[in-house]
Amino acid sequence: MNIKIFLLIMIVAAVIWYVVASLMIVGELLKRKQKIQFVLIRFMIPVYAHRYKKITLEETGHVGPLFYHWIISINIALVFTIALIIAKFSG
Repeated sequence: MNIKIFLLIMIVAAVIWYVVASLMIVGELLKRKQKIQFVLIRFMIPVYAHRYKKITLEETGHVGPLFYHWIISINIALVFTIALIIAKFSG
């Protein structure tokens, strides 16, 4: 398999993981009666993720696992995107 195709598949998988984690965070906030602005949800996801982190830290003393899924998935997408750009320009 070509390295560029592999990197593209990994980027798509990481973005799907990010979207699912984001939706699950919003769902958890809704369970806790937090106000969510669905019109601006695309831009407000970082705010909601940090709100989820704060709430779960206060409730349990630990950050909720969805926050880590959210952070790791977007960082993986970023790393593979940079790798794809490097692979594209190197040959």
